[in-house]
Amino acid sequence: MLRRKKKYSADCRLTKRPIQRWFPLFVLPTFLCFCIGFLWPFIQGIYLSFCKFNILTDAQYVGTENYAKALKDPGFINAFWNTASFAVVSIILINVVAFFIAYALTQKMKGSNLFRTVFFMPNLIGGVVLGYIWSLIFDGILKAYSTYLTANQTYGFWGLVILVAWQQIGYMMIIYIAGLQAVPGDMLEAAHIDGATKGQTLRRVILPNVMPSITICTFLTLTNSFKLFDQNLALTGGLPQIIDKVAMAKINTTELLALNIYSTYNINKNFHGVAQAKAVIFFILVAVLALTQQWATRRKEVEQ
Repeated sequence: MLRRKKKYSADCRLTKRPIQRWFPLFVLPTFLCFCIGFLWPFIQGIYLSFCKFNILTDAQYVGTENYAKALKDPGFINAFWNTASFAVVSIILINVVAFFIAYALTQKMKGSNLFRTVFFMPNLIGGVVLGYIWSLIFDGILKAYSTYLTANQTYGFWGLVILVAWQQIGYMMIIYIAGLQAVPGDMLEAAHIDGATKGQTLRRVILPNVMPSITICTFLTLTNSFKLFDQNLALTGGLPQIIDKVAMAKINTTELLALNIYSTYNINKNFHGVAQAKAVIFFILVAVLALTQQWATRRKEVEQ
């Protein structure tokens, strides 16, 4: 037995040597693509956030002036609160509905595969196309009340929530189905023998075992909610507008952060640096929230 172990360890070392020798050759192309496509533009973007520029070659360093303008912009502050409210509502709605649809479709019901396909299909449609389709639907419904989607902030907000929920619930459902199918059958059988009700089994057995799926889905819905752009642009375009009497500036009441950054960049060349500063703030905000969410939910996985 000892000889077999020694022979096995020797074989492992012989196998690892070529891999250790040649792995830089295989890693280098991917690493170069990462540096060219992400790392260098990211570093350049941080530098440009401290500059006033029209094109990259005429950048002039202005210090923290762009960040000061960004944080004083009432439109940016309004977009932040819109995004925060939208994220909270969409995270709860999408995850709760997706989980219970997944739970229903794992109960050996007829036609479950067909329903999975139907629920997943909206995720295959582009955000801009969905935005225009749902805009027509909402305006057709609201026409009976002599109004339209972009005439009211509340209509625009909930219209965006419905659109995103309709698009993403099917995708999250697939992840929850995978988690539910991985719940150990012996634990479910033990709970049934002990006389646990369906509600008790769900709370005490299923949910603890599905926590990894909950972590993934919460992370995806959180980041998707903050990065939302094309649906917001196509559905409402940030409308309706109001006038901020203090700053004497127009504010798009249904504008989320990504659309606000895009709109700021397109105002005129003097605001390119401000838009870049907003983008850096946006990155830091999303990164902090995503890492905090991962830390909080993974703690529960360990405890379970």
